[in-house]
Amino acid sequence: MTAVLDSRYLAFTALLSVGYQLIFFAITATFRFDKLTDFAGGTGFIVNALVTLVVSGGYHSRQVVLSSLQIVWGLRLALFLLYRILKWGEDKRFDDKRDSLPKLAVFWSLQALWVFTVSLPVTLINADARGLAGSIGLGAADYVGWVLFAAGLALEAVADQQKLTFKSAPDAKAWCDVGVWRWSRHPNYFGEWLVWWGVFISACRQLRGGEYAAVVSPLFIMALLLGLSGMPIQEKGWNKKYRRMPGFDEWKRTTSPIVPLPPAVYGALPGVVKTVFLFEWPIYAAGLHDGADGSDDRDAREKTQVRGSSEGQHSSGGIVEDSV
Repeated sequence: MTAVLDSRYLAFTALLSVGYQLIFFAITATFRFDKLTDFAGGTGFIVNALVTLVVSGGYHSRQVVLSSLQIVWGLRLALFLLYRILKWGEDKRFDDKRDSLPKLAVFWSLQALWVFTVSLPVTLINADARGLAGSIGLGAADYVGWVLFAAGLALEAVADQQKLTFKSAPDAKAWCDVGVWRWSRHPNYFGEWLVWWGVFISACRQLRGGEYAAVVSPLFIMALLLGLSGMPIQEKGWNKKYRRMPGFDEWKRTTSPIVPLPPAVYGALPGVVKTVFLFEWPIYAAGLHDGADGSDDRDAREKTQVRGSSEGQHSSGGIVEDSV
């Protein structure tokens, strides 16, 4: 293990995350060009994983596998979102930011924070500050984590493609309820939960003491998607646009917010179970009763919520990886 700035690579990856995003921020601010935003977010994970792995020089099994998983996840996200924005031609998240340097700076700072925070388990595993990587073999936690990652990545990829295909159809209706979207209003987000919990669970075999604070990685993703720039923004937009359309109330009543469940099962559950265990929170009803005169409906139809996250990314509005 080679120490860079600090033995756990925290300062190193913080600077790396900020520096990498700063390059794309400069492009965006200079040329008013925002098509590389999500590409920068996704590839930021690739850069962090690859650089810390190479610098550490360890190349033990857990380091190689977890770094590879993070690279695969970042590559899929970056390429999918790049394809999507090139297909659509614009990113409406930046309609109020393109001419405001402070707003752009805040957005890109949050994107750097997202990359740094969520990468923490892989960063610590690669840094191997205690020199344990070579002595702690693979175990059940690793395999469980990798299975969760694979399931989450598959769910994310399938959900993204299904929704993109759905929205691209000329006769597509308002909200997506095909495939995995029939069982969850945000299946791609649930997939992302599985991805990062899987990475953290595998990393736990090697983490010690304060390094367990890397649990902030999956918790940050959950908080981001549940309460910040993910679901609240999208749900409010849907509520305003579709609340008067036949079938919308029934779709929301029978479709789980995030954890995939058969509609018949979810629809029959008591409200308290939905709220406490399945994240059907009151904030997701925002907008349902606004604009009784219909003015809000007209305004909402003039706008499209584009990736609040991934959808990213990821992001923090821009770091959420969804909103096809």
